[in-house]
Amino acid sequence: MAKAKFERNKPHVNIGTIGHVDHGKTTLTAAITKYFGEFRAYDQIDGAPEEKARG
Repeated sequence: MAKAKFERNKPHVNIGTIGHVDHGKTTLTAAITKYFGEFRAYDQIDGAPEEKARG
């Protein structure tokens, strides 16, 4: 049986960021995400305990 063809019906963007600690990578990515689609509150972005502890 043939596999159903996947149709992409919305834009897809891959984003990679490189930078030093606390230089705004997460903030930049959140801003891009808000502009292009799904938005999360800032306190919901970093899920790792060390990220939450750092603030």
